[in-house]
Amino acid sequence: MIVLLFGPPGCGKGTQAGFIADRFQIPAISTGEMFRAECDAGTDLGRKAAAILATGGLVGDDLVNGMVARRIASEDCARGFLLDGYPRTVPQAKFFTRLLIDRGLPAPAVIHLDVPNSALLTRLTARRQCPRCRRIYNLLSRPPRQLGLCDHDGVGLVTRADDHDAVIRQRLEAYQEQTGPVLEWYGTSVVHRIDAARGPAQVAEAIERVLVVKARPGRWRPAVGAQRVASALRP
Repeated sequence: MIVLLFGPPGCGKGTQAGFIADRFQIPAISTGEMFRAECDAGTDLGRKAAAILATGGLVGDDLVNGMVARRIASEDCARGFLLDGYPRTVPQAKFFTRLLIDRGLPAPAVIHLDVPNSALLTRLTARRQCPRCRRIYNLLSRPPRQLGLCDHDGVGLVTRADDHDAVIRQRLEAYQEQTGPVLEWYGTSVVHRIDAARGPAQVAEAIERVLVVKARPGRWRPAVGAQRVASALRP
């Protein structure tokens, strides 16, 4: 099973990625995890990416695609995998489609966690973090036992710089600008939109219903649609 998981900041993507990984026994792979692994291993891709990041640059599609290709060839991905944060661009989506075809792998289940911006703002502005142990709390859904203090070490909780209203709005706009074209490329017949404004358990149940159907024998197809395959294969 191959899953591409998308969702804006604050949608609960990390929680659902963990659920999918546990439920279907596949690794949940983030682009950040891939970058760290390549850099720590000192691979050619890792050295190139580290050099770009050190200067404040953005790692290009070619490097990211190369990391994905290497990572999903690992033994732990033999039964499938979940990708979080990839593909981020239409060229990456085209590369990934061609990669799956070339390797004889099934088409991915593309899932987007939908949450209204108003709800995301409420969630994210309620987040607090311990500056010492870095634990994350949420005043609405996961508050500390004692208001304003970390359960672990009693240090006063703080609001992260990226959890202020203006910054959150910018992040949500950037997410839409970046991810919107990718979802449009896959198309409405491929992207499964999940109402993620509900509780985590309800969201997990909705995702499971989609993936269980997709995982049935004979349901996986080696393409995501004739037009998208043709686009991916076009030079």
